[in-house]
Amino acid sequence: MTHAIKGQPKQVWIVAFAAVIGFMAIGLVDPIMQSIAESLDAEPSQVTMLFTSYLGVQVVAMLVTGWCSARFGAKRTVLFGLGLIVAATLLCALATGIGQLIWLRGLWGLGNALFIATALSVIVGAASGGQQVAILLYEAALGVGLSVGPLLGAALGKISWRGPFAGTAILMAVALVLVARWIAADHHHEREPVRLRDPLKALGHGGLLRTGIGSALYTAAFFAVLAWIPFVLGFGPITIGLIFFGWGVCVAVAGVAFAPRLAARLGEQRALIAAVLSYAVLMALISTGNHAVVIASVIASGLVSGLLNTLFTGRAMSISDAPRGVASAGYNFCRWFGGAVAATLVSYVAMWTHWLEAPFLAAAVLCVGAAALLSIRDRTAPEVVPATA
Repeated sequence: MTHAIKGQPKQVWIVAFAAVIGFMAIGLVDPIMQSIAESLDAEPSQVTMLFTSYLGVQVVAMLVTGWCSARFGAKRTVLFGLGLIVAATLLCALATGIGQLIWLRGLWGLGNALFIATALSVIVGAASGGQQVAILLYEAALGVGLSVGPLLGAALGKISWRGPFAGTAILMAVALVLVARWIAADHHHEREPVRLRDPLKALGHGGLLRTGIGSALYTAAFFAVLAWIPFVLGFGPITIGLIFFGWGVCVAVAGVAFAPRLAARLGEQRALIAAVLSYAVLMALISTGNHAVVIASVIASGLVSGLLNTLFTGRAMSISDAPRGVASAGYNFCRWFGGAVAATLVSYVAMWTHWLEAPFLAAAVLCVGAAALLSIRDRTAPEVVPATA
């Protein structure tokens, strides 16, 4: 498998590099959330809206990514998405209030939706070694981005909370130039006709719908960690950045090295159930509030997240007969919807219960619900077991 990953065409590596930068945006604001709150005189509920606006717009936009790719071509869609991200991040660095920052993160989410969902289908279509290798590359990019994002945010955030946004704009501009220069041009005859409603129609497949909803419940727990851990621990940017760097490294390693082996040993469905129940246990441990336990559980949750990200994506891309771009759009709509809702409610759950760690107990319950949903066997599709060779 390692040899297959190494022997990829240049355009696969370029899109994967751009995806790393795109995924950096998810955890970029983690270390600087308290700095933003202090500098812009914002409440925690307002700062967590930086996740909500970003993910909320991204969720809705996921429904049109397949249509855009089919109508305008994958390369044009990726370039347009990257261009929006560059513009949004530059403007974020210049924002003068939390309201402006929230709206600009929404624009950022639109660009990211057009880029990320299309990037997955591009990697799957161009990678040598089959779909499973492509998914591993994509999820490795997710893990690396998640690990580097908080570290970059912490390093640049020590200078100013504006620094991480400006740094991301520069990196995304580099990615845009590389994609424009090296990715093959679109060809009209290669595009499949896609309608705007096709991603929602694809979710009519029971297996894909259950996979999407299960992923949404897990992703809600995932974003409870991202959005609320900085407030639970109360540490400075560098310490938070280092914690999430370790977490992100675990995401990358587990997604590439461990997920295929676990699926081969247990079967994809049982592996998903075991992993999401393990995530529930870690969320319950975080809810204890003990700082040592919280830090250890957050980093360990990266290992489980790596497993879940790869297993969920692999199942979503193979369980139905929908075109890859359409299945990706429908699945990602569900996946990021869970994150958007969690980022919106996490601060309010803590406020309503007068318990700072309450969101993590709620996250544990959601993961148990995901396991119950995933235990329903799909009668229309065989069990898919990724190769480990």
